[in-house]
Amino acid sequence: MRNLTYALSGLMLFAIVQQGFSQTNKAHYEKMPSGIKVSFKNSETSIDQDIYLDVVTDKIVRVTAVPAGAALPGQTSLVIVDSLRRQVKSLAVSSTDSTVNVQTANMQTVVSLINGKVEFFDLKGQSIFKEAKRNSSSFLANSYQGDAFYHINQDFIVNAEEGIYGLGQHQNAVMNYNRGKQVSLLQYNTEIGIPFLLSTNNYGILWHNYSITKAGDVRPLLPLNAFKLQSKEGEPGWLTATYVNRNKGEEVYLSRPESIIDYGYLTDQHKFPKGVNLAESKVIYAGSFSSPYTGKHVLHFKYSGYMKVWIDGEQVADRWRQSWNAGTFEIERDLQKDKIHQIRMEWIPDGGESYFTLNWQSPIPEARKNVFSFNSEAGDAIDYYFVQGASMDEVIAGYRHLSGKAPIMPLWSFGFWQSRERYKTQAEIEAVAAEFRKREIPIDNIVQDWSYWTENDWGSQKFDVKRFPDPQAMVKKLHDQHFKIMISAWPKINEESSVYQEFKANKWIYPRNIYDGRKDWIGKGYTSTFYDPFNKAARDGFWKLLDNNLFKIGIDAWWMDASEPDIHSNIDLDERKSVFQPAIGSSVRYYNVFPLQNAKGIYEGQRETDPNKRVFILTRSFFAGQQRYAAAAWSGDIASRWHDMKDQIAGGINFSMSGTPYWTMDAGGFLVENRFHKPDAADLEEWRELNSRWYQYGAFLPLFRAHGQYPYREPYNIAPVDHPAYKSMIYAINLRYKLLAYNYSLAAKTFFDDYSMIRGLAMDFPQDKDGFDRNDQYLWGPSLLISPVTEKGASSRKIHFPKGTSWYDLYSGKMVAGGQDLLIATPYERIPVYVRAGAILPIGPVMQYTAEKKPDVLDVYVYAGANGHFSLYEDEGSNYNYEKGKYSRIDFSYDNSTKTLSVANRQGDFDGMLTKRKFNFIFVSDSNAVGLDVSPAKPTVVTYAGKALQVKLK
Repeated sequence: MRNLTYALSGLMLFAIVQQGFSQTNKAHYEKMPSGIKVSFKNSETSIDQDIYLDVVTDKIVRVTAVPAGAALPGQTSLVIVDSLRRQVKSLAVSSTDSTVNVQTANMQTVVSLINGKVEFFDLKGQSIFKEAKRNSSSFLANSYQGDAFYHINQDFIVNAEEGIYGLGQHQNAVMNYNRGKQVSLLQYNTEIGIPFLLSTNNYGILWHNYSITKAGDVRPLLPLNAFKLQSKEGEPGWLTATYVNRNKGEEVYLSRPESIIDYGYLTDQHKFPKGVNLAESKVIYAGSFSSPYTGKHVLHFKYSGYMKVWIDGEQVADRWRQSWNAGTFEIERDLQKDKIHQIRMEWIPDGGESYFTLNWQSPIPEARKNVFSFNSEAGDAIDYYFVQGASMDEVIAGYRHLSGKAPIMPLWSFGFWQSRERYKTQAEIEAVAAEFRKREIPIDNIVQDWSYWTENDWGSQKFDVKRFPDPQAMVKKLHDQHFKIMISAWPKINEESSVYQEFKANKWIYPRNIYDGRKDWIGKGYTSTFYDPFNKAARDGFWKLLDNNLFKIGIDAWWMDASEPDIHSNIDLDERKSVFQPAIGSSVRYYNVFPLQNAKGIYEGQRETDPNKRVFILTRSFFAGQQRYAAAAWSGDIASRWHDMKDQIAGGINFSMSGTPYWTMDAGGFLVENRFHKPDAADLEEWRELNSRWYQYGAFLPLFRAHGQYPYREPYNIAPVDHPAYKSMIYAINLRYKLLAYNYSLAAKTFFDDYSMIRGLAMDFPQDKDGFDRNDQYLWGPSLLISPVTEKGASSRKIHFPKGTSWYDLYSGKMVAGGQDLLIATPYERIPVYVRAGAILPIGPVMQYTAEKKPDVLDVYVYAGANGHFSLYEDEGSNYNYEKGKYSRIDFSYDNSTKTLSVANRQGDFDGMLTKRKFNFIFVSDSNAVGLDVSPAKPTVVTYAGKALQVKLK
């Protein structure tokens, strides 16, 4: 009995202690107008912090955490739209002993009163996403140029099975970032950082921070010498680096130990051996390495020139990049602790300055295997928006609710674009335009790249009248031939330019680069800088230049090159930050947002100048929210190599899954190896094949533009008319125009429904986990499965057919069952394109330009095997009347059980609308294999005058 009494007394004492512990460590919370504030002070279970939940809609919650007592960030957001609408049906706050809970009509957000962790649940109590506990590394005080801020870190716990996408555009061929990857979110030529991730668990995170940020596995990369190294001679501690004559391999300049490879920037050039001319050298690194860890290792390479890598005799990389524009790639290897691996790297630098770094990620520790982090250089708070949805599309719609809709781009932009680096004279660009029309190659847009100005007048936005004697007449002539013209408008201003003094006097420029005396690479070299788009007066001044010199003579679209801003390609980040000092605050805090503000000034300037002409901006760099300024991105100065073409696929998909829908790349690649300048027979055929495959891929993107350095990129300059390459490129261009009704309807869906045209397989097939990591396939709209060919000489490639549906060959109509991987033939003339069962696919006529004729006859292919729907959208194509409701829709619905196609009453109208047209209905099934290259025996022809009708298909 006495023992039981002692036991009960002990339990009561334990309960009292626990209660006291709980009471003294629990946070205080208070209700706010649209959420709650939770405060921790002197707690043993949490850092001192204030946590705010701000409910934006029933599916969007903003979470902000600051050190205890610190003010919330007060500045107006550059990303979130000014007109943000709160749409909250219900909001209830409740609490338990250990939590405070905020519930809306769609979700519940729970904050721990013990440690401050925030977790998100659906209404059934299923966890969607949660924070890890904040600690002393969450807020590290720092400053730059008198600007005080925190270095910010937030860890989140993710599900090992989910797919994570978005985060901008990167060149590492990675599709799914939930695999221990480190992603650097910073603006750089070929790299775009957008701080939005999208999960297959139907949530998104908009990390509300403008500074350089690492995402994913944010542990610091390790230098080469973190491995145990051994030279090729067997000496411990280094690899043997042998510098040889690249033309006479037996001639050795020198051999030396190297245990750190870190030649990343101009400031690192002195580390190379004295007296060795890298332009004549090949460097061979040889030896062995072993790791102190077991597991997946990731080698991170930055390089220029030619780079080949062998591990244990297996070649694992063969790359090239031009000297001034270093590229990156990664190699993954599963390694065993202390196991020795042979390594050989052959590096041929390309040109004067040369770049090569090698670092690595160690295997993820067990405790961090399900951790996904954001780590930012500067911020006042941990600040993010959690967006929930019933689908990934609904999550992206939430992102655009926050950051702005993507306008419908002009109809002409969905045609073919021709560009080159560069048309040097008025006569040259006019001749190319005339040749396209003479050959009857469809085209809508011709592009004038940089240096159309006089050499010293970079920034004036004025043509050099010696080479372009009458720009206004040139633009009119192109317009008369049914061309649009886009022009390069750099945000850069030379000190010797005619506008420099005005911009300097008004403090509209960044002066540091002028004082540093850093020269560019044009002619004799000119000191230059960039204007400051964070200053509204500077934005207005820049638009005034564009308006007076270019827009008033009829220029149709803007190409914003170097919009990172790229002050100089290879200065290090510290130098970049010292040069780039925006009026709004320090460069560290605002490093990634230049392209957003640059686009803002042009978009607002043109819409104010001409409210009824659609703005189009093509930009090399991009940030969250930029889609609202009619901005599209292209992937920068990539190389004309097969590996670069493949890298673009995952880069473009993830860009699109960042909520930013308009993307493209230079079809054919921009940077060209010398071997293609004066090619032998084999290289010439490879060049033609490479461009053919790139055109075939480019036809299924929001924008289809051929561009690059010499050789010239017009189809007739790539191959003669009787060559398979020429025929293939023309077929791809014609197919682009045949798909115009489909593509333009996707653009409308992108605006009205916040849709995404480029779609990772997981977006439409979230239950098919075999598709989560596919980095070389995507869906173009709801219907088309695109599988580019990215290997030289490939006559077949493996294709994953997502399960849950059947697929039809676009060209032949032959059916393939889903849920399998198959080796599919890839003839020179075509890339594999498959149509999803249930698809309703409008195919229009071949046209010379998008406005040549109205689509009064459309072939409408209907694919058996599932119910389907398609909404055919049309408007005036060039103005903003669609924002006022001036457009039409024709809805098609297919009932697979009855084989009935229903066409609804036409909804809406607009000036110039077709009131009567013909539809040729073509039914495709397993027993009726027809396609674009196999004509149907007899389509069902109907006349449609806007009234509903039904057709039985057979």
